[in-house]
Amino acid sequence: MSSTAHDLQFTKTLSPEFSELFTDQAKTLLVQLTRQYRPRLEQLLQAREHAQTQYDSGQLPDFDPATAEVRASNWKVAAIPTDLQKRHLEITGPVDRKMIINALNADVDVFMADFEDAQSPTWDGLMQGQINLRDANVGTIEYTDPANGKHYQLKSNPALLIARVRGLHLPEKHLLVDGKPVPGGLVDAVLYYLHNYQTRIANGSGVYFYVPKLQHHSEAQWWQDIFSELEDATQQARGTIRCTVLIETLPAVFQMHEILHSLRHHIVGLNCGRWDYIFSYIKTLRAHADRVLPDRQVVTMNQPFLSAYSRLLIKTCHQRGALAMGGMAAFIPSKNPDENEQILTKVRADKELEFSNGHDGTWIAHPGLAPTVREVIAKHIGDYPNQLHVTRDTDAEITAADLLEPSAGERTEAGMRTNIRVALQYIAAWLSGKGCVPIYGLMEDAATAEISRTSIWQWIQHGKTLSDGRVISKELFRSMLTEEAQIVKAEVGNQRWLNERFETAQTLLEEIATADQLTEFLTLPGYDYL
Repeated sequence: MSSTAHDLQFTKTLSPEFSELFTDQAKTLLVQLTRQYRPRLEQLLQAREHAQTQYDSGQLPDFDPATAEVRASNWKVAAIPTDLQKRHLEITGPVDRKMIINALNADVDVFMADFEDAQSPTWDGLMQGQINLRDANVGTIEYTDPANGKHYQLKSNPALLIARVRGLHLPEKHLLVDGKPVPGGLVDAVLYYLHNYQTRIANGSGVYFYVPKLQHHSEAQWWQDIFSELEDATQQARGTIRCTVLIETLPAVFQMHEILHSLRHHIVGLNCGRWDYIFSYIKTLRAHADRVLPDRQVVTMNQPFLSAYSRLLIKTCHQRGALAMGGMAAFIPSKNPDENEQILTKVRADKELEFSNGHDGTWIAHPGLAPTVREVIAKHIGDYPNQLHVTRDTDAEITAADLLEPSAGERTEAGMRTNIRVALQYIAAWLSGKGCVPIYGLMEDAATAEISRTSIWQWIQHGKTLSDGRVISKELFRSMLTEEAQIVKAEVGNQRWLNERFETAQTLLEEIATADQLTEFLTLPGYDYL
């Protein structure tokens, strides 16, 4: 079947501004790539379900004997472009116009503009985000805040821009090909690439992506083929597109060599997406009563399974000539000096651990953390662009058992109530179009809400007890949810409670936390409400 621009259907009327994004070339490519790669994507998602069935029946994730040769043989990824070699400090955030300007102006090396976990996937938010990034790349982006008249514009020498596309599980319901949604990540990648590759190449750079939520190297190969198709369609050299893959699912940690190998013409590094990784640990091992996690507040990088994951990622990346990026410090600086000192002490300790392990860079959620993290970087990296020279060759072998090690710690009433309040507030914000939200001193995205609600679900399913001896049941959860909802209502006020769809969020949270089957991603049922 030939693919033409007319074969792309819109379920919303396009504004004149959004129409600029959908050139005939963009529409034709979206139709062609959807027809070519959506069937394969559907098979990949079915393979995920099949693997999960195996885990639910008692199997544990492990290194694949079928790809032992890839792990054992000697190869490296393509050479890293100059402007991607030094990524000591990265900041992340949604594709909101003001936030993009502030992030690019921050004292960081890279801004990751996020179409995924920090962005509620409203049509207007996503399409305006594409326009915002196009303007950022040409350097014309500016914004005047209607609330106070404050004007924002780019400083000279802004941070390097990388865009994170949506995960393979997320559809774009506003675009249809042959009556079915176009994959969300494909929309993000095609539009961003087409509207920015010429600008970025003219500036001596390339088009850079973060790729989230992969579970298997066959999914990496899907992206490898998409990237090659985009380069070929625009007659650009192989490697014009470069990507960093987040290792944020438990199955993927056993596939790191294979993921690097599948994407070797386009990949420059892997990243420890640790909050989603904790969520995936819960989700993947949901049927394993001996591996239920304690309160999320004690599941830190000092837990054996997380320490092993970080060290193995560094060793694997550096063996293959790829960067090993560290995880997120989600803290927001406090105006209270004593509180702020405690926050910065925690951030400093976290980053000391990452850089002493050998990470090449790390993430922050707020520019106010940059000076503290820069001090740690200067101590460990100095003038080096990265730590590719840190091989960890003398480490003891990291085994599957190390990566699956159960975590010690209590399940407390306070921990459960905090999970409820955080999940409720995040889901309400997300349903209202905000994907990145400050909650109790932390900048939260979808990963925190996912950990919070899956922990509760798993505790209920296995009839675990709180530290005071009470069994965690659906009834106990519902009573706590009712009580905590009133506390949140008092905190945010009646007007915001009504405006931000807290009632809907409360209903959705109750449904997914007490369901007999675990909801894979809360963003999927949530998307129906947008």
